[in-house]
Amino acid sequence: MVAGTTTAQADTLEYVALGDSAAAGPLIPDQDPALWCLRSDRDYPRVAAGLLGARLTDVTCSGAKTDDFAGRQFGFVPPQLTALKPSTDLVSLTIGANDIGLFQTALSCINLLPEPVGTSCKDRYTAGGTDQLAKAVDAWAPELGAALDEVKRRSPDAKVLVTGYGTYIRPGGCYPRQPVWSRDGDYLQSVMNRISATARSEAHKRGAAYVDFAAVTVGHDICAAPADRYLEGLVPTTVAAPLHPNAAGMAAFGAAVAKAAR
Repeated sequence: MVAGTTTAQADTLEYVALGDSAAAGPLIPDQDPALWCLRSDRDYPRVAAGLLGARLTDVTCSGAKTDDFAGRQFGFVPPQLTALKPSTDLVSLTIGANDIGLFQTALSCINLLPEPVGTSCKDRYTAGGTDQLAKAVDAWAPELGAALDEVKRRSPDAKVLVTGYGTYIRPGGCYPRQPVWSRDGDYLQSVMNRISATARSEAHKRGAAYVDFAAVTVGHDICAAPADRYLEGLVPTTVAAPLHPNAAGMAAFGAAVAKAAR
């Protein structure tokens, strides 16, 4: 059996999940024994597969970039696209944040003291009138498009669901609960929204469906009360990676993916 594959009857829906840590669920218990991908057995593909009664091949892997769909991640993890077959019925795909280096960018936006004591990451990334991260997202778009074309080539009859990313921080942020200045929080979310909008555009160009995780997470962002969060802040309040979905978020995402698949 392929690692990450659930047992089911041969005539059930064949579902392949591709993507990065926003799909894999790093640190959410229980983790796959192959620890290098930090993949949870409660990630959204597992939730969706359970709701659909699908046979799942989950090759999501934390740290993945779009290049890792066709190449070996870490030098030894097989290309994610090799999980696809002509018989595949459903594909979900979450990718892009690592291509832009968004996690590292978010960490660079931390300011423990209020303005003006510190440096704005928005000012840094938009210095000279050029938004470096917006340019990076725009440059990534054709790479995502090529990956989606390859998904269709390998699994021509599959329904393809491309997801965006969540609403991580509400307008204006919540400084100092989350130590990112208001304008920097708005900037980070704008970059995330640009990635998601690009994913939507590239999906629709190819007849793929788009699943809007940003809408699912409104009111459940890192500023919400811990019991209401689908996304963890810099200091997680449940067992999950910082700035990543928690188990509640994965349950909500899985339900959204299952609904879109039907």
